[in-house]
Amino acid sequence: MSELRWNPLLKTWTMVASNRQARPNMPKDWCPFCPGSGRVPEHYDVLKYDNDFPALKLNPDKPDVEGSELYRVAENYGKCEVILYSPEHTKTLPELSVEHIYKLVNLWTERFREISKDEKIKYIFEFENRGEEVGVTMPHPHGQLYAYPFVPLKLKVELDSCKEYYFEKGKCMICQMNEEETDFKERIIYENDSFLAYIPFFTDYPYGVFIVSKAHKGNFTEFTDKEKWDLAEMLKNITGAFDSLFDRLFPYMMCIHQTPVNSEEYKDSEKYYHFHIEFYPPLRDKDKLKFYASSEMGAWAAANTMAVEEAAENLRRALEKFIGSKKE
Repeated sequence: MSELRWNPLLKTWTMVASNRQARPNMPKDWCPFCPGSGRVPEHYDVLKYDNDFPALKLNPDKPDVEGSELYRVAENYGKCEVILYSPEHTKTLPELSVEHIYKLVNLWTERFREISKDEKIKYIFEFENRGEEVGVTMPHPHGQLYAYPFVPLKLKVELDSCKEYYFEKGKCMICQMNEEETDFKERIIYENDSFLAYIPFFTDYPYGVFIVSKAHKGNFTEFTDKEKWDLAEMLKNITGAFDSLFDRLFPYMMCIHQTPVNSEEYKDSEKYYHFHIEFYPPLRDKDKLKFYASSEMGAWAAANTMAVEEAAENLRRALEKFIGSKKE
């Protein structure tokens, strides 16, 4: 059984998902996401698959425990989906064509639009965990989607900071970040007509790239077809640069940050919040991990082990290598 438990110290909800303990270790010779498994269609390009062990459910569990005034509990209402990138078991995101990734962007858009119709949902979070270093046990190319009945704490902090900046300065903070990174140039990795990719001034991971919309837009549903295509190209090139950096499959957490939905508190967020994708890659060298340890986790006091400008130069060279390999 599962429920939401209130953390009064941080003023946010913790998902308690005891049902996820039942997840099996997948046999090496079978994958539920491959055609022929009986779990997915025989033919698909990209696909939404309802998570078999969801932390959040449209038909929520009854909480296991009684709450109190301090320790509140709530039903684990929400939605957890797996987003399958390809029917090919060993394909990775940079190995897919831009046309194929464009279909993925359209699927993300469709799921955002559809799930936002549920007024109980307050935030839709699309993400990917890639590599054993971040705990992935299923190599088939996929991401996930969590639709929460609350705005998660990190997103709330970002939203509040952007809202405060907007009402103090009269402009979007992330638009201002784009301007400063464009003026400085040295932290920019790549750009196309619609998106910028840079390692921001303050990142806490050595290769913590942000992909940011050039236009002030809040979520997938606001993008034109051209912008969706440009995002697909950007995703292919940045993830390809990651793999080229150390000539190995590059682990990362990819987190898509968008405006909340059905939120009274953030009903005007389209004014001050701005679509972007944050990457958290744990490698600082080919075989060296950047651990998020006590200072980072216990105090939220981040420490980056590499100068951002040096990391950006390394990644630009890796991108040139990746793009050059596609032309050969």
